[in-house]
Formats: sequence, C-alpha cells, structure tokens
Amino acid sequence: MTRGSTQDTRNTPPAPPEPGEPLDLRTAPVPRYGTGSLADLLPSLAAGLGVPGMRAGLPLAPADRVCVFLVDGLGWEALKAHPDEAPFLTSLLASSTNGTGTPLTSGFPSTTATSLASVGTGLTPGAHGLPGYTALNPETGALMNQLRWQPWTDPHAWQPYPTVFQAADAAGIATCQVTAPHFEHTPLTKIALSGGTFLGRLAAEDRMDLAAERLAASDRALVYTYYAELDGNGHRYGMDSDAWRGQLAHVDRLAQRLAEQLPPRSALYVTADHGMVDVPTGHEARIDFDEDWELSAGVAALGGEGRMRHVYAVPGAGGDVHAVWREVLAEQAWVATREQAVELGWFGPEVEDRVRGRIGDVVAAMRADVAVVATRREPKESALVGMHGSATPAEQFVPLLEVRS
Repeated sequence: MTRGSTQDTRNTPPAPPEPGEPLDLRTAPVPRYGTGSLADLLPSLAAGLGVPGMRAGLPLAPADRVCVFLVDGLGWEALKAHPDEAPFLTSLLASSTNGTGTPLTSGFPSTTATSLASVGTGLTPGAHGLPGYTALNPETGALMNQLRWQPWTDPHAWQPYPTVFQAADAAGIATCQVTAPHFEHTPLTKIALSGGTFLGRLAAEDRMDLAAERLAASDRALVYTYYAELDGNGHRYGMDSDAWRGQLAHVDRLAQRLAEQLPPRSALYVTADHGMVDVPTGHEARIDFDEDWELSAGVAALGGEGRMRHVYAVPGAGGDVHAVWREVLAEQAWVATREQAVELGWFGPEVEDRVRGRIGDVVAAMRADVAVVATRREPKESALVGMHGSATPAEQFVPLLEVRS
C-alpha cells in the first residue's frame, strides 16, 4: 500500500449555528488527509530518504538524517498562546510549518491511539482501524480501549499493515525509536511504532541525547522520540495551570537540547498527536450520559471519550438515537450517523469494511467547550480537566516545527 491519501479535504472554521439549531455537518472541519495530516508526515520523510512505496504528501526537503520528536498534547493553538513558556519553539513557528505556514491536522478523532497509529503507519484511521480512545469490537461486542489494549485483542489482526519504520528499516535506513522503556512491548507500539531498534530511556534528557547520537551514527537515519508528560498534566490540571506551563517550558528546553546536538545533514521535526481544551466543571459543560435518560435511551454501548463519542445503538434503534443526540446536543456538537461520518471523510477518504463496524452508529464531536462524560462507567476520565478528541482547531491543529543542520 502506498502511504498517504490523495484526498485534499480542508479544515475550515465552522460557521456558528442559529441558537437551538443542530449544527450543519458540512461545517465540521475535516482533516487534511493526503496534504497536511499526521498520516502524511512519516511517508513524506521516508520518501525523502528513498524508501520505496512512500508518497511525499508534505512539501518537506529531503535530509540524510531525520528525527521526529512527538510531544503528546502539544496543540498548535496552545503553543502560540504561550510564547513566554516556549521561546525556542515559538521562534520556529513562523519559519518551519510544513512549508505553507499552517499547522498539520491530527486526524479524527484527535486522540493519542488514533494519532500514533496514523503517524507510525502513514495511514488514515479508516485504514489502520484505530478510530478512537475506545471502540467496539464487532466480533466480540466488547468495547476495546485502544490505548491500554483492554480487553486483549490480537494486535496484528486489529491493525494488519506494516509501519513506515519497518519499511525504512528494510530499505537500509538506520531506524530506531527512543522513548520510555515501558512502551517497548505494548500492543500499540507493536502495530504502530515498531521497526528497527527500540531504545528505552527513563529520563527525557537522556532520550534527546541518545536520539542525537543515533542520528550521527549513520549516513541515513530515521529516529523517533516521544514525550508524554505535557498531556498528562493537561488532563489532570488543565492548560491554565502552573503544572502545564511548567511542562511546556520543559518541553521547550528538551527540543532545544536536541536541536543543538543535530549532526550535519539532519532535520528535526517537532510535532504532536493532538491539542486539548479545558472543559469547565458543572452540569452545563459536562453532560452526564449515566444520568441523562434521553441520551442513554436505546444505547447499547458508549465509546470514544468525552469530546468525541462513538454511540452504539441497540439493534433497530440507530435512527432514534441519532435524532435524540442531535436534538439534545444541538449547536454544541456535530452529530452524524456512521454513514454520514464516513461519507464526509472524517476518518479518511476510505473506510475499510473491517473498520466500519468499529465506528459508532452515531458519532458526536463536540464543538463548544463541553463534554459528554459518564461518571459511573468512566469515573477517572470524567474527572479530567483537559480533554481532546473532537475536530475543533484547538484539538485538531498540531505544530510541525523544523530545525535543519
């Protein structure tokens, strides 16, 4: 399979609805699959390295040594809003955003499992088959957490395609992933981020140093490194917190540390898997599915996460569930049937048959700063301050910052 879609779907700002009117689905921003999404990044870099079967969907100049530093939760809009905490990254904003002066789109939904699969495979969610934080396994009828991989499902049956890293390694590119040791044997790593050599280091500073060393060790190299704690602090404390700002400052120092060690003929790309929004507390902003008889009527299972819900209806109730969710959420969310979401290209230009049943009968993507929580079945997730998953610019737009040596 050639990596990277050819569809050019533009992420445009949504038009505000009339009060009380359901959102027009045509106003929902669609990721720029094929020309400006996370799924296009590694294929473009690998194409520049001469890896067969890779299509360069992004206008990135080739380099002999390439490093991708992915910061979990580093949204484009949040970065732009905090120049004092991130002076180094801010200095890169104007000069290195994929050659066009615009951010990348993460893909839909804007969540870690989906985005990391898109990064590593170079495929859209409709192809790699990880369409959210939790999704229904049609073969078992159970909700599967695609980040924790619970309940257990054969990873390579769930996502059967090889990764871009594997293709690069087979083409003779020195390929490695430098990240935290506990990620080495996870199913998500196996099906999305494996290929070449895995190098685990606990300290983020050590990862930056080792990534630079691995670049310098070969004439042609593809190195990936990852940092998770910015996302964690956003979830726990929100982006208005000192804890989140402190993490952003730490990320800025890490990126500069790596950039200053780049060997000759190298390119470093700093990007992210999604952005984030802070959801206010209170009943108006946090709609509790477990306490709302209208939203729960006719629903067999609730997937996704607070900002983007897969709603699986009991047999025969899909139409009624869609009508109720559309009425209740009205201008607060884009509420689509599975067929509408697929036709609009939310999950990519094509959705494979094996993936289609994993998508909800109803898909609800929040537009306003609200979330559909489930306080009984998802107590930890429902208590988060920062959330993500939807199609808004704050969640969807991620940076692509470049440093070349």
